[in-house]
Amino acid sequence: MAKIKEDFQIIFFISISLFLVFSSSCDAHQFLRMCQFDSIYQLGDSLADTGNRIIENSLGTACSKFPYGETFFNHPTDRCSNGLLMIDYLALEAGLPFLNTYLKNDSDFSNGVNFAVGGATALPTSILAAIGLFSPSSNSSLDVQLDWMSSFFNTTGHAQMLKDALFLVGEIGGNDFYNAFLRANKTIEEAKTFLPDVIQVISDAVRVIKYGARRVVVPGNFPIGSLPVYRTAFKTNNSTSAYDEFNCLKDFNDFAEYFNEPATCHNELRNENPDTVIVYANYYNAFQWLSVMLFFWASLFTCSLVIGEKIRIHRFDVTYQICLGESLTL
Repeated sequence: MAKIKEDFQIIFFISISLFLVFSSSCDAHQFLRMCQFDSIYQLGDSLADTGNRIIENSLGTACSKFPYGETFFNHPTDRCSNGLLMIDYLALEAGLPFLNTYLKNDSDFSNGVNFAVGGATALPTSILAAIGLFSPSSNSSLDVQLDWMSSFFNTTGHAQMLKDALFLVGEIGGNDFYNAFLRANKTIEEAKTFLPDVIQVISDAVRVIKYGARRVVVPGNFPIGSLPVYRTAFKTNNSTSAYDEFNCLKDFNDFAEYFNEPATCHNELRNENPDTVIVYANYYNAFQWLSVMLFFWASLFTCSLVIGEKIRIHRFDVTYQICLGESLTL
């Protein structure tokens, strides 16, 4: 364990050094503005939904109540965050206003549209139901969102003005497997039987280029074996085979990597569309990197590092164990 911490400390200080070098030579806040995006179009689930699900569900959702929204908007907006989401930060850095949600009537869509819906799946709900999976949060799967997008472009004619737009196809697909593992008690081997179908519908969605998209980002999935909900649900005393050196569930993280691998390669689409830039966003590595940064920043600021110590996150008392198996008192 000491060796692991030592290695991470080296990585940490190298990362900070590189950050200081690059931040001193250019203004990081201006970087995305150099791309000169004039609009953003987002497909996805709760990682990007800024209000579609609450419109679908008039009874409200967990994310439509405090403490969600308390740190930025001072009220819940159905963002599954106490503040902003990644899409909000992208819009800000691009010099654009927050995206309005597609289902919100009479919205200004001149700078893009957010089609993402919390709880959405990649596969249509009818296909999921056929294999014994159900999506209790939303029926607005990826195909539904693509239909919305098609209707929007056909109605508004915006498809003629997309050369400076950014398209985000996901993250999506995580809920398909959340429902499989945590609601239907499917095994990893069972999940692998429909994984190709999930990958295929996401790959098909990348063909938003038919609307005129010239810059497309396809995010991958997170290391689900590192997430507290998975680590709690599948906790085991069999530490030798179930956990990796960071105390994360290695079989689930291996599955996430297996899921992500095809997303890194869209060579066929690139060859067919040489004027379109298709980029894979590696959320898996980014999450792992942030976990390491969280651990070391906390240690630098003399936060107490103890096993099982309770901390407050969003006004809830929870035990938050990062992958190193230790908790932070903030």
